[in-house]
Amino acid sequence: MTSPTPKETITAAMSRWAAGLRFEQLSSEAVHQAKRLLLDSLGCALGGYQQHDVKIALAVLEEIAGDGPATVIGSGKRVDPVSASLANALMIRCMDYNDIYWKQDPSHPSDIFPAALACCERARSNGKELIVGLVLGHEFEMRLCEAAFPGIRERGWHHATLTAFAAPIVAGRALHLTWEQIQHAIGISASRHCTLGAVTAGKLTMMKNTVDPMATQSGVLAALLAEKGYTGPEHVLDGKEGLTHVFKPDWKLNLLTDGLGETWRITQCGMKAFPTEALTHTSISAVLDLVKSNDLHPDNVQKVQIRSLARAADILSDPSKYDPRTKETADHSLPYVIAAALVDRQVTPAQFTMAKILDPNIREQLQKVEVVADPEIEKVFPALQRVIVHIDTRDGRSFNKQLDFPKGDPRNPLTDSDIEEKFAALADGVLTSAAQKRVQDVVWNLEHVGSVAELMALMEAESLRPRAVKAVTKRRMKRSKRS
Repeated sequence: MTSPTPKETITAAMSRWAAGLRFEQLSSEAVHQAKRLLLDSLGCALGGYQQHDVKIALAVLEEIAGDGPATVIGSGKRVDPVSASLANALMIRCMDYNDIYWKQDPSHPSDIFPAALACCERARSNGKELIVGLVLGHEFEMRLCEAAFPGIRERGWHHATLTAFAAPIVAGRALHLTWEQIQHAIGISASRHCTLGAVTAGKLTMMKNTVDPMATQSGVLAALLAEKGYTGPEHVLDGKEGLTHVFKPDWKLNLLTDGLGETWRITQCGMKAFPTEALTHTSISAVLDLVKSNDLHPDNVQKVQIRSLARAADILSDPSKYDPRTKETADHSLPYVIAAALVDRQVTPAQFTMAKILDPNIREQLQKVEVVADPEIEKVFPALQRVIVHIDTRDGRSFNKQLDFPKGDPRNPLTDSDIEEKFAALADGVLTSAAQKRVQDVVWNLEHVGSVAELMALMEAESLRPRAVKAVTKRRMKRSKRS
């Protein structure tokens, strides 16, 4: 009797497609969105380079990282790809200001960009190859977010668990691994990197923004091991004691491979107009609109009621969120961001310094904010990120606003100019205006760039740069004209 042919695992199908993907197969919309997200992420990284948690991480990497071909944003140091991917991903993530996708699970797929950057530098690849890597990360991270019912966050796990599956695909493709090697890389990374949701529950710490960069780092290490012949479990996703077996109950694994290449998930990913947790954005947008359009002053506001999802009431307004003492807790506190919006009429990185977080004028507003879980709003999520805001004033007036999605959502996207302005604001203090313009020009013309190293050479802080970048820019412009 002939034994039945084993069914191909899901990771084999994913790896086979990723290994064969070519730039020419991408839609023009996907290419443009990859550039938009890259510029947004590089801005976040330049802002992140100035943050305290990044400085700590860079000090540790200074001690343990080896020399290599991959560039660390800000410092300009060239180190091994594993260390560079961690450093750069932490810079992108640490301000909670990069992209956002939320279906069954939330995620920030651009956290994986540094895997593509570091491995493309190692492989001496061009801009087209980088774009392929950027698109791949969004494709599989977003599909992984859609596949679990309910999402793994609702089961107590963090989405970095899913990034550990997507990052090795990006790194493996950038290193030109075979599909079998990419499959092994997925098994290596994912089988040892499940992340507890504790990092985003209650009082938050620096780990809130670090676990996803660590998953990206894991993917790069796994790809390098697989390149040398290291093996990992092929059934890590859909086999015995794999993800779907352990993380029950329901998974629609067909969502990971159905229609690959027909549409591109990257075009459906949002960007952040505020450096805060994603579920705060619609509330911030609605409150700012009411405050500005009606000229409401905080001393005349009696109460602000936010009707939102149960998870917003649970995660974003538990007792610790009414007394934030760290940046990480403040940017995940719905009461704090609403209080800041009332007082400052804006929510930007400037609202998350310790001086601002402890500002008595802002803290006075915190107890005015009530967050209510609304079952009707639950029914329309995630298609809509609806909130209903009700503001009562001390002089007897009431104001109401319902908003279904925030600025930055694909249905109300940031414009290219918005992204350039955000990039400039974040890069200020690290790059001069002229240097910022050079980075923007390279990103918008990325498919004509002959080496990813040229882009990364522009990401060094001006105060640290001993060399001019004119030669690099001239070479890129000549190639662009020839194309």
